[in-house]
Amino acid sequence: MKDRINRINQEIKKELSEIIRELKDPRINSMTSVIAVDTAKDLRSAKVYISVLGDQQSQLDTIKGLRSASGFIRREIGMRLDLRSNPDLVFELDHSIEYGAKINQILHSLEKE
Repeated sequence: MKDRINRINQEIKKELSEIIRELKDPRINSMTSVIAVDTAKDLRSAKVYISVLGDQQSQLDTIKGLRSASGFIRREIGMRLDLRSNPDLVFELDHSIEYGAKINQILHSLEKE
């Protein structure tokens, strides 16, 4: 069962990346990446972790744009994937890339000293 959920997560992630690139909403930053998808076992909901390159306002605008387009995105996922039910998508910001960049910067500054 866990392998099946992992495959579904990967397929949703792949399709979401393509769908987000195709969206025409000006609030959605072009430097938006789908980091991970965590689908519930019953396939009713899925948390989508998004990383946005830019300032905090750009990140918030992108999340607002994705949340307002979630119905369209859900329908597109349903048409592209053959799932029993289309999961409700919950978009959340993922700060792991920013955190990693900050750690990397700290390590480089320590090397110079």
